[in-house]
Amino acid sequence: MPRTLYQKLVESHTVTRLDAEHVLLYADLHIMNEYTSPQAFNGLVERGVGVLRPQQQMSVVDHVIPTKPDPVGKRVIAIDAAARQAANFTRNCTRYGIKLFDVNDPLQGIEHVVAPESGLIRPGMVVLCGDSHTTTYGAFGALGFGIGTSEIEHVLATQTLSYRLARTMRIHIDGDLPAGTTSKDLVLRVIAKISAQGARGYAVEYTGAAIRAMSIEARMTLCNMTVEAGARASLVEPDDITFAYLRAHRGNLSEAHMENAIATWRTLRTDPDARFDSTITIAAAEVAPYVTWGTSPDQAIPVDGVIPAPADGVDHIQSAATARALDYIGLAAGARIEGTPIDRVFIGSCTNGRIEDLRAVAAMLREGMHVAPNVRAMIVPGSGAVRQQAEREGLSEVFIKAGFEWRQPGCSMCLAMNDDVLRPGERCASTTNRNFEGRQGRDSRTHLMSPAMAAAAAISGRITDIRNWEHHDA
Repeated sequence: MPRTLYQKLVESHTVTRLDAEHVLLYADLHIMNEYTSPQAFNGLVERGVGVLRPQQQMSVVDHVIPTKPDPVGKRVIAIDAAARQAANFTRNCTRYGIKLFDVNDPLQGIEHVVAPESGLIRPGMVVLCGDSHTTTYGAFGALGFGIGTSEIEHVLATQTLSYRLARTMRIHIDGDLPAGTTSKDLVLRVIAKISAQGARGYAVEYTGAAIRAMSIEARMTLCNMTVEAGARASLVEPDDITFAYLRAHRGNLSEAHMENAIATWRTLRTDPDARFDSTITIAAAEVAPYVTWGTSPDQAIPVDGVIPAPADGVDHIQSAATARALDYIGLAAGARIEGTPIDRVFIGSCTNGRIEDLRAVAAMLREGMHVAPNVRAMIVPGSGAVRQQAEREGLSEVFIKAGFEWRQPGCSMCLAMNDDVLRPGERCASTTNRNFEGRQGRDSRTHLMSPAMAAAAAISGRITDIRNWEHHDA
């Protein structure tokens, strides 16, 4: 029977069938952070159980770490609870022999940035992590998804997981993305179209010319945020673009092993006659630079669009959600989102903290441009390797000269779990993945957008349509 890529990945990792809807799934790699793993380690101790395969675990301190530009080797977590959490994490990883990118490791960074650039993610794998944005790895044709703390404990002890099968969805993006638009704009368009629950229960596979033209880092952004539509997984068929990235980040693979691996990876594709449970088609030409206006990633519109009114909702539930979002975000129905003043800019996160994202920001900044006087703008690279590359390319000099803060790696202002927090009422142009109430700080206001859009907002002091950027006066 013809099968989808998702079905092939599940079948190749099924240890045994548990019932009609569940299988025992084998994990090739398990990734952990200091935030979601402590209870799992405690459970192992209480049960007297060890870690079955430590070499198939990888750990990173990323959520609670400060990003102040202190030299590598001198970073200190000043928040007591966070410091204890990181120290406990280090002890657990040392105890069980698990690879850890600790606070002062020069390659420390965000788990979903560090793992691919370290050569740990490859097509055909099953990758688990106690973080919802593990869907990022679908960009490589790997099945990645987030798991809960009790499941982390089970994976540590057995390298397997009781897994409920997903339905399949194809999202087909035909044509070419217009100038000024990115995969971030595309995924915001997808989420806005199908809603924050539109892919709930589905494993999504992206297809079409627009997807094939994307770089691997752009695909990572796309797959990373598809979970915001409720997707249980997100996949892109591996191709020559994938293999080129893997050659540059081959880890311990020799050239001979790489060639053999690529021959196998080329078979990882959906069969021509395979059927999906749902198919959605979007014309790439219709995608514009997108920005969120509310408190959910699906509350997004083109930057030249008009903020909706509660009365525009398809039902009373959506109308009530719109009313609540507008009240929280402090915007008026019927107003244009473009021109909205902002206080802060955050460029970074596992969604948009890679070298390609930073290059896009630098490309926006012409000589003489400077962050607006009323704006504080931060650029936080996704890893130590990204930071080093940006400095080698001279990008950091461009950022600093333009008035951006050039920080150390970490999750930073993606979520209010460290020193980088918005004050109540502050409005932030952010390249992150979630704009929930309080996500970046109590009573904070977040507008999701692409790195280039965030850079334009930093310079102009307001949400700006980058399609008009060539006319911007420095």
